[in-house]
Amino acid sequence: MARYLVSGGAGYVGSHLVLTLLDAGHEVVVVDDLSTGHRNAVPPGATFIQANLSERRRLDDIFAAWKFDAVFHLAALSLVGESMQQPLRYCRENLANSVNLAEAAVKGGCLKYVLSSTAAVFGVPKSVPITEEAETSPVNPYGLSKLMMEQALAWAESAHGLRSASLRYFNAAGADPLGRAGEDHDPETHLIPRAIMATLGHAPPLHVFGTDYDTPDGTAVRDYVHVMDLAAAHIAVLPRLEQGSVRYNLGNGAGHSVREVMAAVERVSGRKVPHENGPRRAGDPPALVASSALIRAETGWRPQHASLDEIVRTAWNWHAAHPQGYGAREAA
Repeated sequence: MARYLVSGGAGYVGSHLVLTLLDAGHEVVVVDDLSTGHRNAVPPGATFIQANLSERRRLDDIFAAWKFDAVFHLAALSLVGESMQQPLRYCRENLANSVNLAEAAVKGGCLKYVLSSTAAVFGVPKSVPITEEAETSPVNPYGLSKLMMEQALAWAESAHGLRSASLRYFNAAGADPLGRAGEDHDPETHLIPRAIMATLGHAPPLHVFGTDYDTPDGTAVRDYVHVMDLAAAHIAVLPRLEQGSVRYNLGNGAGHSVREVMAAVERVSGRKVPHENGPRRAGDPPALVASSALIRAETGWRPQHASLDEIVRTAWNWHAAHPQGYGAREAA
């Protein structure tokens, strides 16, 4: 059994990672300020500490109280549009606070650090699928804040021996197949839950941004990876850190258009997705698809829930059973 710290463990991907770690018999300490996460999302069996990563003394106390085998850092702001309006806030939350956690880890003798990064570090790609060698040119402060932290971690390895894995998520989707956790954002910006909520009558009709892209059906194409597969990838990279730091793209390696996602929701639910078409959003590339060949080759990780219908079905089951999500969010 190992002991892990998970920052952001009350959030979407974080709560599924905590479940996966607990299922494997590990001890988990969750640190989350509940600004976007939910206390009810933290699985029973995990130790929960409500704290913000700007609280340096709190972090030092946590690392003094527990000896961790690795840190999984998932706490972050992640809304692209918001980052354009509040760039300094995103740099503080996603860069400065991430550095705080890394410094506390080094001071506490924990030299394995897994960073939740993003495909936004690539900006508008010149070609797909996107490999780790593709040019990184973020087009928003969110992507830039994550890329800067990746670069800071590279220097931390040379200076302090902190070995890191930067996991560049593409589109996280789905829910725990056993129904123990799901996706509950406010506001909800992800396509699959928005389509499901519209179909259930819990949200307005789905707004389709752009139907004239140079794609097979004119709508934007994205790579959807099941949230439990993302969680498994965090664990799969740990042995690889014995050889040094890594950066991996995390996706299914297959793209699905907005219309294909809507069709999957309709197949799973037996209902039509109410929707309306609109113009493109500025800065949205036609297609974002990952090449996950490197993490597959170096760790043996493989998506276990690769079917779009399976991804949608787990999400549908969660939202149908939890029309209010996790309920009222606790005050931070």
